[in-house]
Amino acid sequence: MKLYYYIIISITFMLLSCKSNPDINKQLEPVDYVNPYMGNISHLLVPTFPTIHLPNSMLRIYPERSDYTDQQLHGLPLAVTSHRGCSAFNLSPHQDNNLSPVINYSYDHEIIKPYYYEVLLDEEQINIKYAPSHQSAIYQIEYQQADRPAYIMINSRNGGIKIDNGTVSGYQQLENNTRIYLYMKPDITPLQEGILENKQINSFIKEAKGNDACAVLHFPKGTKTVNLYYGISFISVEQARKNMERELTGADLNTILKKGREIWNKALRTIQVEDNNEENKRVLYTSFYRVFERPVCISEDGRYFSAFDGKIHEDKGKPFYTDDWIWDTYRAAHPLRLLIDEKTETNIIDSYLRMAEQMGNMWMPTFPEITGDSRRMNSNHAVATIADAATKGLNFNLEKAYEACRKGIEEKTLAPWSDAKAGWIDEFYKINGYIPALQEGEQEIDKNVHPFEKRQAIAVTLGTAYDQWCLSQIARILGKNKEADYYSKCAYNYRNVYNSQTGFFHPKDQKGKWITPFDYRYSGGQGARNYYGENNGWIYRWDVPHNIEDLISLMGGKEKFISNLDQMFLEPLGKSKFEFYAQLPDHTGNVGQFSMANEPSLHIPYLYNYAGQPWKTQKLIRTLLKTWFRNDLMGIPGDEDGGGMSAFVVFSSLGFYPVTPGFPAYNIGSPLFSKTKVKLSNGKIFEIEAQGVSEENKYIQSANLNGQKWNKPWFSHDDIKNGGKLILVMGNKPNKTWGNTPDAVPPSTDKLCNNANQQLAF
Repeated sequence: MKLYYYIIISITFMLLSCKSNPDINKQLEPVDYVNPYMGNISHLLVPTFPTIHLPNSMLRIYPERSDYTDQQLHGLPLAVTSHRGCSAFNLSPHQDNNLSPVINYSYDHEIIKPYYYEVLLDEEQINIKYAPSHQSAIYQIEYQQADRPAYIMINSRNGGIKIDNGTVSGYQQLENNTRIYLYMKPDITPLQEGILENKQINSFIKEAKGNDACAVLHFPKGTKTVNLYYGISFISVEQARKNMERELTGADLNTILKKGREIWNKALRTIQVEDNNEENKRVLYTSFYRVFERPVCISEDGRYFSAFDGKIHEDKGKPFYTDDWIWDTYRAAHPLRLLIDEKTETNIIDSYLRMAEQMGNMWMPTFPEITGDSRRMNSNHAVATIADAATKGLNFNLEKAYEACRKGIEEKTLAPWSDAKAGWIDEFYKINGYIPALQEGEQEIDKNVHPFEKRQAIAVTLGTAYDQWCLSQIARILGKNKEADYYSKCAYNYRNVYNSQTGFFHPKDQKGKWITPFDYRYSGGQGARNYYGENNGWIYRWDVPHNIEDLISLMGGKEKFISNLDQMFLEPLGKSKFEFYAQLPDHTGNVGQFSMANEPSLHIPYLYNYAGQPWKTQKLIRTLLKTWFRNDLMGIPGDEDGGGMSAFVVFSSLGFYPVTPGFPAYNIGSPLFSKTKVKLSNGKIFEIEAQGVSEENKYIQSANLNGQKWNKPWFSHDDIKNGGKLILVMGNKPNKTWGNTPDAVPPSTDKLCNNANQQLAF
């Protein structure tokens, strides 16, 4: 009898639990696993932003606050024009006669989904709901104080605003030659409208320009809900109106919300995983969502404004993309997109080529943004994206791309953060094969060198050697064998700064003399920029992704190479954290001297595969993912540059990674999921089955690829481009014989040069 009552009570409790949580049995879709708050508190520098947008769409917003800890919202956003920028325009609903261009709100009950935003402006007692389309959106404003008037302020910040019969239009001036335009219309007629002057509405003025030019809509007491429909454009106010009408006519907030959810699920469903670990799924799909934040498509009804020449162009059926920080994204974000969406990747590359033409110099862009190419960071790594696409068979104008890449490397200065023509250090590099460093106290003589970013002598030497290797790959495909041979030789220029006595890449001056004394942890000033870039000499010790085999040889063989790798993860900071990070703020997420927080480190954990110890890669990848990428507010170790770092998480969670863009190959790591399906661009499916995988069972015991026994810690793009299946048998102890033979080593320049058959296989 007691058992009977126990069963009845248990069933009753379960039923009550289900009633109180109606979604408990609901099947979660991919977008339900996305947590936009992941990483919203930074470890040191820039946090992630909880961006509300559709994949690669022009309209993006996120709450205007410094990070998640900020207790106020600074108005409501209408459009973010840069990955890290504040909103263009600003929206401030209000129920008080004390009017201001921007209202700072205390807030509560915030809900953020990729396709939806809701927040309570608690002291104002105004509830906000929001849903975006591609170039337009709807704000639903619910006023809860019936005895007070209802206001909405629309601030252009730096530009012009106009109001006419309830319709608000205007522009905001961005950097360079770029403007963003707004067209907005409420669903009810206001009682009063005008321009804000001295905290009052001036109904006699309908237009204003300058800082904080602000239009005001005044609705009568008792107004409960106002729906604001708006569109944005980089072309004109009229185009903003067309964008709004095209996307929102006949739609309400719920319609746009549901459509956005469907669009996100379609995008995220290209990767499907099976596993009992829900947290791993949340980290995976949140990381995947961030890969879709940039670049953005700015074509509007077949036209686009280009900041690269200040003109409006017809896109001729090829959408135009920009806002792509290539230094960050070429390593993993572009290869991931290429795998699942060749059409978009091809359009992005085609956009690069149009940028190069529009700038008038035919130099490939390096840091294209909404407002033009800012030329930030170092090297010319768009060439790596071109080489990767070419070797994987994408169809675009490769001849034109080769010329843009070549000109960008040969004609533009190699000095970081500069768009100047080649100068003194460039001529020196061409003759001597390295960027010379300055001795202590030596004055800069090249006017192209940025006063803060410095020469970054080793970073630029290594980065350019890799870029020239990529250029050789493209030239070879085009049959330009003479050029290919020349750039293949340049690809070895990293040897010119390798110090065999220390085993590090070491700066030397124009006379060929090493810079001494030297500490590979700290030398180089702020961000180590005199010699490296944001990271120290321990990170750049491994920055030869195109020729790891030769790097192993330079270090004295596999045993020494492994020993050096091991030591990197053991080497202490050598200073207190506040001292170390004061000098190297980008060098966070440390495991010894390794930094998980910056893109030049992303390939390093996979390098054990090249030296016969892939089990160490398997162990390390799992440790790094578990330690630094988590479903919480501090779950990103460093700057997440619009998908650059998140793509590493996606690849590594699935179990493979493109160590060398430009080689059509992937290194194998240690998958998190028991079953994975990746829908490729051609609709085929690449499956990964990790039998027995768990937190403990992270080591590969054996493998099978497409029905064949597989003893290599890598596979080629050709192996999977038409679909396939990789089966990994996992265990809790390393199988140190799997993938450790000389013929199992992943491809490298020297290996390809010495093995014609393997080269032909690609």
